[in-house]
Amino acid sequence: MWSGVRSATLVNFESPMDRYHSYTELQAFLGQLAKDYPNLARVYDVGTSVEGRKLTVIQISDRVREREIGEPKFKLVGNMHGNEAVGRELLLHLAKYLLENYGRDSRVTNLVDSTDIHLMPSMNPDGFELAREGDCTGLTGRANKNNVDLNRNFPDQFWPSGNLQKETLAVMNWITNAMPNFVLSANLHGGSLVANYPYDDHQYKDISAGVYSASPDDATFKALAKSYSYSHPTMHYGRQCNGDNFPDGITNGADWYTVAGGMQDFNYLKSNTFEITLEVSCCKYPNKNQLPNFWKENKEALLNYMEQTHIGVKGTVKTASGSPVANASVKVSGINHVVRTSDQGEYWRLLTPGNYQITFTAPGYVPVVKDVVVSKGPAQVLNVTLGSNVNKGIMTMK
Repeated sequence: MWSGVRSATLVNFESPMDRYHSYTELQAFLGQLAKDYPNLARVYDVGTSVEGRKLTVIQISDRVREREIGEPKFKLVGNMHGNEAVGRELLLHLAKYLLENYGRDSRVTNLVDSTDIHLMPSMNPDGFELAREGDCTGLTGRANKNNVDLNRNFPDQFWPSGNLQKETLAVMNWITNAMPNFVLSANLHGGSLVANYPYDDHQYKDISAGVYSASPDDATFKALAKSYSYSHPTMHYGRQCNGDNFPDGITNGADWYTVAGGMQDFNYLKSNTFEITLEVSCCKYPNKNQLPNFWKENKEALLNYMEQTHIGVKGTVKTASGSPVANASVKVSGINHVVRTSDQGEYWRLLTPGNYQITFTAPGYVPVVKDVVVSKGPAQVLNVTLGSNVNKGIMTMK
């Protein structure tokens, strides 16, 4: 792991993003980064689109070909709606920025050393090929090749979502089978300027908007959304796009409008991943000459949001002999949401500052209850040992 900074001078990577990258150009761009930085970057695919285009991810980490026990996973997904193109270019630029400045800037170096970063610039490459630059409000290219809106296609907690598409199934598998699960995530959209957090849906079928649908981790999601909006120069004002009125530049999804089958809710309900949706441009597909300004506006917010992967509580759950306990339940008192340990007994529990009581349970072991104080800044380390339930009882430790 990198232990210092080679130079106080950043690589001059403030040059403008001067164009949108086609599918072929995107593949070449990511491939070249992996070639240029073989120890820091790896390119892989999670599946293909309806028309056979790859859903490509670039992974960035200081030991990119190793599993580092205790290192949390983070992801960003762009271009889920093919005509919302700014996020696609932001993620390409972010990948290069991180790699160019590793070992030169202490903040970038610390992020890459401590975080397993995964960036998918385009979840809907078929739609992007149909979309048209300069189209701010249209729908051409929004859906996939089967004319299905991918952000209405994930399994929903209240309502059916229709036939699952190739892109949806590939990303579902990526989310649920990643080991360990991703800890924090965001998907980047366009058409507004706001950080949107779960839930996107609610149980009231005939109401399309204005119903606040709070998740059990509502306080943490608000904090995560604000970490982005207040790191952005204007998002936190909440009125940057025509018709917008978002206090603090954030909104509960269903309180804005209902989305059944959304990806952010699926992440939270079906894995350990906390995800929000970032609307990063009033115009869905602005002219390329505006791209440099979007990078300037979002660079700090992206880095700050990535750093939120490291808040709350983290640790390992092991047996008395030191063996990891996989799939153990990590439950915070008063918050009806369970996080589970990885195959190596790792867990990460995002929480805002405060006093918490956490219960650790696994079949065949005595539950352990621990009190913890979460402070602002790096996560509190809380390692737990579970004993056999031969002698039944509950262990309470402070």
